[in-house]
Amino acid sequence: MKNFNEFGLEPKVLRAITEMGFEESTPIQEKAIPIAMENSDLIGQAQTGTGKTAAFGIPLVNKIDVREEKIVALVMCPTRELAIQVAEEIEKLGRFKGIRSLPIYGGQDIVKQIRSLKKRPQIIIGTPGRLLDHINRKTIKLDDVQTVILDEADEMLDMGFMEDIQSILKLVPSERQTMLFSATMPLNIQKLAQQFLRNPEHVSVIPKQMSAPLIEQSYIELQERQKFEALCRLIDMESPELAIIFGRTKRRVDELAEALQKRGYTAEGLHGDLSQNQRDNVMRKFRDGSIDVLVATDVAARGLDVSGVTHVINFDLPQDPESYVHRIGRTGRAGKEGAAYTFVTPREIDHLNFIERLTRHKITKRPIPSMAEAIEGKQKVTAERILAVLDKDDHNEYKGLAIQLLEQHDSVHLLASALKLLTGDKKDVTIELTPEEPLRAKKRRNDVRSSGRKPSGAYGTAAGARRGDRPYDRTGGSRPPRRDGGGGRDYGSRDNRGGGRGDSRDYGRDRGFNRSTSSSRSNEELVKN
Repeated sequence: MKNFNEFGLEPKVLRAITEMGFEESTPIQEKAIPIAMENSDLIGQAQTGTGKTAAFGIPLVNKIDVREEKIVALVMCPTRELAIQVAEEIEKLGRFKGIRSLPIYGGQDIVKQIRSLKKRPQIIIGTPGRLLDHINRKTIKLDDVQTVILDEADEMLDMGFMEDIQSILKLVPSERQTMLFSATMPLNIQKLAQQFLRNPEHVSVIPKQMSAPLIEQSYIELQERQKFEALCRLIDMESPELAIIFGRTKRRVDELAEALQKRGYTAEGLHGDLSQNQRDNVMRKFRDGSIDVLVATDVAARGLDVSGVTHVINFDLPQDPESYVHRIGRTGRAGKEGAAYTFVTPREIDHLNFIERLTRHKITKRPIPSMAEAIEGKQKVTAERILAVLDKDDHNEYKGLAIQLLEQHDSVHLLASALKLLTGDKKDVTIELTPEEPLRAKKRRNDVRSSGRKPSGAYGTAAGARRGDRPYDRTGGSRPPRRDGGGGRDYGSRDNRGGGRGDSRDYGRDRGFNRSTSSSRSNEELVKN
């Protein structure tokens, strides 16, 4: 791998890279950075977690003149989580150079965003729906954009953002650099590239195995009603430092997080129905270790990068191989080992085999953890805690009482009682979760939502519902009520797709903002000095 000194970067950019802890470039960075620095168009094919944000962020920050007073770069992302993550990394890369960047996404007060635009950011990182809102309000102008980056393009198109992306790209000057990054290259991505990229160079770092070799992958075959008890035993047996448990629906996440809390585990849920403040609060607790179990939906966890996640547990089997790879990729990061467990009902074995074929990885079968294994696991952790205190040798004030107790009681019985007290008894609470329908192995439909429209009968199949956060209707009938305003999608994690052009796309989350007929004019005035 190349050292970053070999790319001819500015000293201030190199300093930022060093302070971020980067030493050598990843494969996608090694291939993409030289092409990007030549101002050429680029198609980069790489999975999440391969360092692609820095692959486009480093050359982008390096090329921008800090004296620039206009928006010269635009990064489009599928979800607010990814937009925030990309913005944070670009901010770190540009901190010593003084580059100004701003994330734009639904779920945040649009008036606050308009005021932030007064600081004249050079880079905008946003989701397509909210970007169009600002464009229609004339609070963002793309006349001076020199670089456009489409991050996780396949995910954006799969969510139905094709028309929005096309509308935005048509407003950007044709003389520009365009970089497209995607984990997969279905037909709709190829068409988009042909339409908007000029003689792009294609770089790919897709590994032979889609899933990471440092992750120990296992599955447990069991009935739906056995899942929760098996989960509790697995947590007790493995004693994860940090664990992410994936549920298929928002309802599942809520019920599962509450059930774990009742059993005495420090767990909280994360899904799109939470407000941005609630989501930030949950993630802060997870990162600082206040909670050690995060229960999340696929979409809510998209783009999450938390160091120290030792275990991923798929409480519900994911809908497709890409989701499986993305889920287990939350552990085993930065060269560390991780463990991934997947619960599979007998009717879902064919779907698991389908995932194995496409990921080209055999997943090991494990038995349901026994009660004895769970108790042994908890006792082992308690013993390790005692030995850690013993090694510190800072317990002299307790020795006097310890000697008295040893004179009065058998040492083995005494230590066993201490272990029992410190281990704690699991709360005996009866838990009943709403069952989820099992998944069936189905052929993928690469063109789903490529034009922003759902195929006929999409909500009557697993394929049509695979990106949603609620159960699908196997009868193929009408959609369930739009409780979240979005026909089954997790709209709390991305821009709203419901309004017409120029309408707010976050279903009223920008409370208090009055869309009057003169709003475009007043918005323009807000951005002006």
